[in-house]
Amino acid sequence: MAIGAEALREECGVFGIFGHPDAARLAVLGLHALQHRGQEGAGVCAADAAGLRVHRGLGLVREVFGGREVESLTGTAAIGHVRYSTWGGNSIANVQPLMARVRDAEVAVSHNGNFVNAGALRAELAQRGSLFAGTADTELVLHLMALSGGSSLVNRLIEAMYQLQGAASLLVLSADRLIALRDPHGFRPLVLGRLGEAWVVASETCALDLVGAQLEREIEPGELLVIDASGAESVRPFPPVQRQACVFEHIYFARPDSEVFGRSVYAVRRTLGRVLAEEHPADADVVVPVPDSGVPAALGYAERSGLPMHFGLLRSHYKGRTFIEPDQASRDLGVKLKLSPVRSVLEGRRVVVVDDSLVRGTTSQKIVAMLRSAGAREVHLRISAPPTIASCHYGVDTPTREELIAHRLELPAIRAFLGADSLGYLSPAGLRAVQGDDAGRYCEACFTGRYPVRPGADPADAQLRLFRST
Repeated sequence: MAIGAEALREECGVFGIFGHPDAARLAVLGLHALQHRGQEGAGVCAADAAGLRVHRGLGLVREVFGGREVESLTGTAAIGHVRYSTWGGNSIANVQPLMARVRDAEVAVSHNGNFVNAGALRAELAQRGSLFAGTADTELVLHLMALSGGSSLVNRLIEAMYQLQGAASLLVLSADRLIALRDPHGFRPLVLGRLGEAWVVASETCALDLVGAQLEREIEPGELLVIDASGAESVRPFPPVQRQACVFEHIYFARPDSEVFGRSVYAVRRTLGRVLAEEHPADADVVVPVPDSGVPAALGYAERSGLPMHFGLLRSHYKGRTFIEPDQASRDLGVKLKLSPVRSVLEGRRVVVVDDSLVRGTTSQKIVAMLRSAGAREVHLRISAPPTIASCHYGVDTPTREELIAHRLELPAIRAFLGADSLGYLSPAGLRAVQGDDAGRYCEACFTGRYPVRPGADPADAQLRLFRST
């Protein structure tokens, strides 16, 4: 859902660079490109032979780095993070990169994802005397590394990750190296690029584009990449499993100008819209997207249906992030501040409104009412994803299952609640047709309730694969 408090929240974004004299400044630029993945906090840690320096704060990147903060972040390597709190509250203690001394080395960590066994591990470590600075699950990585008996920083990280289950696209920075790691299922994206002689790692390719880096490749599920002055060494410390990339990265989270999991996000969304039009045509006059993330799917719907697409809803980018909505009247006003109808497009017309997802349904209900109040004769809602019936446990802030309208109600009741003349979701078969050869290699737990890694799972019973060379 592109607009409103009911929206699925973007998780986090990470950026790293090694071997560039302006590393911290480029890291801040990279975070600007990833701002859509988290708006609650941002931070950058820079490193050189003298050690690590970090600046973090609550708010948007432009607020946290609005002055001369970067000047103190000297060094040729840096990692950054934008945060939306999916595990742990929103406080400065949870803003990343997190930094600590692990044995004989200072290290900083940036993490996109969620560990499904974080609660149990945290309680166990606290019982053993570990003191936690915040409540973010990422802090577990530092504690487990500190307790590890591994012979090197890399081996301590590997040992820590064997005790953590769930989603992790992770960056670890020390004074002389940058480590990038992706969990064996590859839930969250992570890509590798080059900027001259420097190496760049980021959640999405749009961040590479902004800093002028060239995409090299994806960091593969289960891969650990060690970057230092001698180059980049790839190791595979985890037993291989079936890739389970988050399907919502293509449907909603990633920026449309990114390439994620080896595919153009824009092209995937446009194709989703075309299949949606085949599955759920409508006798209508115009296709209207819910901005911004519904636009590519609406374009695809319009192309396949032969209907014109017009922007009958305009989004304000100046509402701000702190509008308080204490009662129903204020919540209704909040939607009106974000979206405004274009009466000349809507009046007297039968409208197909296309959005990327339907979560609680409350914002979609307001959008349908807004379209009718602007003169739409009929409103046909089309969703370019299957019904969302289960919560995510891998780094996306979703409502509880009981709050999800598709879990509680059947299709006719949902349509009636929304006040739409018709409602059509993309089918699971339609989604898999768009995935093509990758069908079965995406996590679709939010649509099926079947989780690749069981929430609350115990650590995997697998032998550690440690590496002497690093």
